[in-house]
Amino acid sequence: MLFQLTRRLLILLASLAVASVLVFGFMAVLPGDPAQVALGVNATPELLARTRHEFGLDRPLVVRYLDWIGGLLTGDFGRSYVTGERIGPSLVDRYGVTLWLVGAGMLVAVLIAVPAGVLAAVRHRRISGAVISGLSQLGVAVPGFLAGIVLVQVFAVSLGLVPSGGWTPPVVDPVEFLLGLILPALSLGLVQGAVLTRYVRSAVLDVLREDYIRTARAKGLTPFRALLRHGLRNAAVPVVTVLGLQLTTLLVGAVVVERVFVIPGLGSLLLDAVGNRDLLVVQDVVMVLVLTVLLVNFLVDVLYAVLNPRLRQVG
Repeated sequence: MLFQLTRRLLILLASLAVASVLVFGFMAVLPGDPAQVALGVNATPELLARTRHEFGLDRPLVVRYLDWIGGLLTGDFGRSYVTGERIGPSLVDRYGVTLWLVGAGMLVAVLIAVPAGVLAAVRHRRISGAVISGLSQLGVAVPGFLAGIVLVQVFAVSLGLVPSGGWTPPVVDPVEFLLGLILPALSLGLVQGAVLTRYVRSAVLDVLREDYIRTARAKGLTPFRALLRHGLRNAAVPVVTVLGLQLTTLLVGAVVVERVFVIPGLGSLLLDAVGNRDLLVVQDVVMVLVLTVLLVNFLVDVLYAVLNPRLRQVG
């Protein structure tokens, strides 16, 4: 098990190194001059040269890359090309907001998908199972932003039960925070829950066909009780993998949902930075998102091995 963890950790570090080179290289070859963007079209050549020197844009690419990586490792994300303010504090605050949103969306997806998927599998030959499968297929076709708009219209505008947008930190007002999180979390979670329901149904159906489930049923257990006692652990193995993959989709979906609900998360920061051509902010945000996805994949690999002991023996 220790060897497996070490190997996966080395893969994580290597992936981070490659990703950092790709992110930096992509930003470096983009057309445009950050100094020109910061100063405007009427800036003099002398002022442009001085600003490029202050930004470090006149140094070789290798030196700039090493300075950037060294700053990330020490918690220094640099200064914005547009505002001149430090990027780190804003990025940390926005990252926390996005984590709340993505975590709540994932919780909604799991709370929907696990019971619905299990029920659809256990009753796959009945009308109720077919209805659940049909609703999950319909949910997959609904974009997250459209779900958000519909939810706002129904629950915020028509019924007035929850806020239509905005963000209240949990330390300021926990109740207002939870109320403001409901609709964005549902917008993310309903669509992902529909996707995950199909995977849960498929995994449970595979387990129900196993010999040990047939033996348990031969002893008098119903399909649901046999699954609950003997099969859920094995059914969880492929579902955990899908959950890790869905995090990427949730992060992408959060970019749009944050715009719909006016939430100051990483998605909003990224879109604002792209619009202002604040390339260092874009570079830092993308790298943080890459790190998040790779860390989740690492944790999923570890959890996969915990749920499936046979994988611990694989070299």
